Amino acid sequence: MKKIIVPIDFSEHSEYALETAASIAKKFNSEVYVLHMLQLSNAIITASANSLNEEAVFYLKLAEQKMETFLDRPYLKNVNVIPVVKHFMVFKEINELVKAQDADLIVMGSHGASGAKEVFIGSNAEKVVRHAEIPVLIVKHNPILVEFDTIIFASDFSQDSVESYIKAKSIFNKLEAKVQLVYVNTPNSGFKSSVEIDQLISKFLKIAEGNLDMFKDVAVVSDYSVEQGILSYANRAGADLIAVATHGRKGLAHFFEGSISEDVTNHSTLPVMTFKI
Repeated sequence: MKKIIVPIDFSEHSEYALETAASIAKKFNSEVYVLHMLQLSNAIITASANSLNEEAVFYLKLAEQKMETFLDRPYLKNVNVIPVVKHFMVFKEINELVKAQDADLIVMGSHGASGAKEVFIGSNAEKVVRHAEIPVLIVKHNPILVEFDTIIFASDFSQDSVESYIKAKSIFNKLEAKVQLVYVNTPNSGFKSSVEIDQLISKFLKIAEGNLDMFKDVAVVSDYSVEQGILSYANRAGADLIAVATHGRKGLAHFFEGSISEDVTNHSTLPVMTFKI
């Protein structure tokens, strides 16, 4: 893991993400790209060339000053930090930076979203999860101890999720974490019998691992929703991190079908890491 991107808005939750990223960077000897997007208004964007230049420079200088103050943290000592300021608040720009720098991980803070705001707006973290092509680590609280000793990886154990699991396992091995695989069985259209679940998990492990050695490490949980099952099991297992695979649904498909990864991201008090299927 050579490069980590941390989108910030200079908030308290941004600092949580930055401290977490710094801890990971020290373990992997990674570079940390701290990204701030200015969110310039349409008025500034459509102004004449001269006024646009003057106002844009003003806001750019202001952002650079805030960035310098924000990055003055003792936990960043001996961490290679590269500040980046973009002009527009477009989430695909994060992907552009990811591709340009060949980044491996996005770390960001979030306070979540709920109710009508969650349905019609969503949190910024939710939008990043939806667009990101690389793993995203969402942090909700001050990382007193940034040690992910116990991680649960929730999966539907489909063949589509094999690649995301392999990527996740590579990261978890480097973190020297204990990983518990979790399947949530629900009473709706996704319900499966015990035999069907065993067959599903066995087929998945044969492809992903080449053997069934980890079969004993798969927990099968029954709950009214996948999200509830994941959060409840994480609490019982004393997990430090929840990892989930996501299809990254967008547009109408996202609105009507929703996203388990985004629901977990919004409602979990634990850090959540998502992996694109």
